[in-house]
Amino acid sequence: MPPMPPAAPPEVSALDKHHCPGCGAEAHWNAAKHALVCPYCGTVSPAQLASDGSLVQEHDLALALRAIPDGNRGWEQDRTSVQCQSCKAISLFESTRVAQRCEFCGSASVVPYTKTRNAIYPESLLPFTYTESQVREAIRQWYASRWFAPNRLKKAALTDRVGGIYLPYWTFDARVHARWQAEAGHYYYVSRTVTRNGRSETVQERRVRWEPAAGELSTAFDDELVSATQGIHAALLKAVEPFPTKDLKPYDRGYVSGWVVEQYQLDLVAAAGRSRAEMDAKLRARCAQDVPGDTHRNLEVAATYIDQTFKHTLLPVWLLHYDYGRKAYQVVVNGATGAIAGEQPYSWVKIFFAVLALIVAALVVISLND
Repeated sequence: MPPMPPAAPPEVSALDKHHCPGCGAEAHWNAAKHALVCPYCGTVSPAQLASDGSLVQEHDLALALRAIPDGNRGWEQDRTSVQCQSCKAISLFESTRVAQRCEFCGSASVVPYTKTRNAIYPESLLPFTYTESQVREAIRQWYASRWFAPNRLKKAALTDRVGGIYLPYWTFDARVHARWQAEAGHYYYVSRTVTRNGRSETVQERRVRWEPAAGELSTAFDDELVSATQGIHAALLKAVEPFPTKDLKPYDRGYVSGWVVEQYQLDLVAAAGRSRAEMDAKLRARCAQDVPGDTHRNLEVAATYIDQTFKHTLLPVWLLHYDYGRKAYQVVVNGATGAIAGEQPYSWVKIFFAVLALIVAALVVISLND
């Protein structure tokens, strides 16, 4: 008798694909294993996220600005919104979790938030690839390199409050054709005789010859990022960008299970305006590079933007917040690349003695050269 073919694996329905095949609990995304894992029994779920092969979708920006879509808000249905009364960040927690402190600043002043709803829901995200243990070690090394931080801060258990958060971001794409005109400056030198200390000498004096110049260029912007977070300081986010947006996944609830998600507070209209301003600045810089000569002035750029699209996505960061004295500080780690940036207090005693040491060293060098 020929052997029987192996039984086909049971299909995973849309309702059950996030649940553990062993104990039935909801599986969570595990950054270390890059898979859905049951938090109770440790079983790795056989479910494949976005197994339908769907792609991350770009939306027409012009159409969206004329009529902001209502969108499907199902991703929020099992989550509770709270707003911090200190930093004003709005966080989304799983309904089974009680928010006692703000994930961004540590304040205990968090209240339910139901005033507004987001019209556009995230359709893509970038999963965490760095684990909490990796991030704790990175923060420890980062802090060890802070030479001018107070010594007693090293004794604080800073990494005890590290938390992973999905931040709201907008991305924008566009193709641009620009025409520019400017005055191109070309340096040239003339000889001139001057008298110094009773002696005549010839010097070369630089002058500029101005000529009209014009040109055009075509370029494209892809996944220009605009953060929509209220809870993390903008300079820190810029320092840990970019995110590998080419690795974005179609949104799936399994990725955000067990994680805090921040709700966007910079809407599409404001984000599109900010993105256009940043694109204009980059475009102007590229046109300036094309101006011939050594310098330029009166640069004018006329740009036409086409094929403008956007998407709303969630990007992963690990956040440490701590207080020192009367001031709050943050340390941010890119959850996909491991890039780190942070704030710290300074020891003015250390700075004083460092400056004093430099002065003493300079005096020693001067005395040896006399």
